[in-house]
Amino acid sequence: MGNYKVIEEFNSINGEGRRAGEPAHFIRFAGCNLDCSYCDTRYANGENARYQIMSEEELYLHVKDSFIENVTLTGGEPLLQENIGRLLKLFNRDGRLNIEVETNGSVDISPFLDEADRISFTLDYKLPGSGMEGYMLTKNYDYIREQDTVKFVAGSIDDLKRAKEIIEEYSLCDKCRVYISPVFGKIDPADIVKFLLENEMGKVRVQLQLHKFIWDPNERGV
Repeated sequence: MGNYKVIEEFNSINGEGRRAGEPAHFIRFAGCNLDCSYCDTRYANGENARYQIMSEEELYLHVKDSFIENVTLTGGEPLLQENIGRLLKLFNRDGRLNIEVETNGSVDISPFLDEADRISFTLDYKLPGSGMEGYMLTKNYDYIREQDTVKFVAGSIDDLKRAKEIIEEYSLCDKCRVYISPVFGKIDPADIVKFLLENEMGKVRVQLQLHKFIWDPNERGV
C-alpha cells in the first residue's frame, strides 16, 4: 500500500490549464526540489510543512463517489512522492475521472507514462526570472503527448523571449498545448498578448490564473 504526504485536499475550480473554470478536486502533496522566486505554495514545500499521511485508497475514495470528475495532483512536486506511480495507476483505471498532474519540469515523467495513458501532465518550464531554469529537464519533451501541456510563467519581456526560444527549439506547439501565464502582479497580461502577436506565435495560449482573480491571491484551499 502506498502512503503519501498530503498538505491539503479541497474542491474548487481549475484556475488554469485545459480545464480552466471547471470544478476540480485538488490534492496537494508536500515537498518540492525547487524554490522559485514567485512560489505561492511555500507552505507546502519546506521541511516543516504540515501534512498528513494518507493512503492511495483514502485518496481515491474521496473522489470516486463525487460529482466532480476532474482531479488535479499538485504540490509541491507530486512526482517526488514515494509510490506516486501506484496512485496514478489506481486513478488511471477509473475511466470517469480526468486526472491532471502538475509537475515543475525538473522530474523525469517517462517512468510514469505506462501507468498513466489516460492521465495528462502539465509541465512547467521555469524561465530565468524564477531562478530555477537550470533544473529544467528538457528530455521530457521527447515524451510529451497531445493530451499534455507545457506551461511558462513569465514575469518580464526577457522571460517571454526565452519562452519563445524553448517553444521553437523543441517544437512544443506541434507536440502538445502551450500556455504562457503572467507572474501575478509582475507583468501586464496585455504585454504578453502583444509579444505573441508581434512574434507570430499563433498556437500559444495566454492564460490568467482564475483563482487569483476570484479570491484573494494568497488564500489557500481555493
